[in-house]
Amino acid sequence: MSDWILVVDDDTSNLKMANRILSGENLRVSCLKSGEDATKFLQENRPDLILLDVHMPGMNGFDTIAAIRENKETADIPVIFLTADDDSNTEKKGLEAGAMDFIKKPFVPEVLLLRVRHTIELIRLQTNLAYEVEKKTQEVTAQHEKLEKISRQIATTLSGAIDAKDTYTNGHSTRVAEYSREISRRAGFSEEVQDEIYMMGLLHDVGKIGIPDAIINKPAKLTDEEYSIIQKHPVTGAKILKNITEFPKLSTGARWHHERYDGKGYPDGIAGEEIPTEARIIAVADAYDAMSSRRSYRDVLPQAKVREEVEKGKGTQFDPVFAEIMLSMIDEDRDYQMREK
Repeated sequence: MSDWILVVDDDTSNLKMANRILSGENLRVSCLKSGEDATKFLQENRPDLILLDVHMPGMNGFDTIAAIRENKETADIPVIFLTADDDSNTEKKGLEAGAMDFIKKPFVPEVLLLRVRHTIELIRLQTNLAYEVEKKTQEVTAQHEKLEKISRQIATTLSGAIDAKDTYTNGHSTRVAEYSREISRRAGFSEEVQDEIYMMGLLHDVGKIGIPDAIINKPAKLTDEEYSIIQKHPVTGAKILKNITEFPKLSTGARWHHERYDGKGYPDGIAGEEIPTEARIIAVADAYDAMSSRRSYRDVLPQAKVREEVEKGKGTQFDPVFAEIMLSMIDEDRDYQMREK
């Protein structure tokens, strides 16, 4: 069955254009001209995604999304705002109201289609994650190896979807997981603990599902409001993963991988050994991969610069023990293979 998109815009030409672009990709499209019509429509219908104009007579976009979120039957339907505005206040207000993203008017067909497809896929992953884990768990036998294999496949697939949100990175979560497991191996942890840390590393960024692509892929410096939205992803990730009762510690890496050893991190500002061991390991691995990967605003950093930053952060940003292990790994990597290819 085709994904169903509801487009709400008081401009007939915008409705026709959106309908033409989306219908041409085998998407089911419904078009309405007001917020009032949209709220009535949603009493009996449930589209997969709503594209909602900000400025409309009567109920504007903000009034309409408020009504959508207040109704428990429609509260989880993703909304993307359509706007010709180019000011940060509109964007901030929209994100605070619960919009997933913004699409600028006039539409660029390729951008419209990518945003729509991407949002639908990410929301589907978020809402179905706990269900899929439970379903797969029920299907497997009591054999531990089979359960572990399926769990890892789910985590790997989800981590790949998370990484796909960022245009400029590829395989970040997998690399962080691998570096974290190697640090824990060198630190003397058991294979069981190493595997647990690997899984935590795979899903440490799961909370980015809730961050708009426009912020994640912004090539310029983030505003204070955008940075505050980015800082919410550890808490969001922990909320998602805590539903996986078969692995109660899975949310540890997601919530605390941005804490600092000196207590100046987020979201909780905890310090030293207050930070769970797994999160302290993932924090070093995550920072290393961020520096040794491409970003929207720079290329891969030279290995000497990466080493210098890890050394500088030892005891302040990073647990000194795990930072020292990472420095040993860097020193052994003479050809700088341990980076994004």
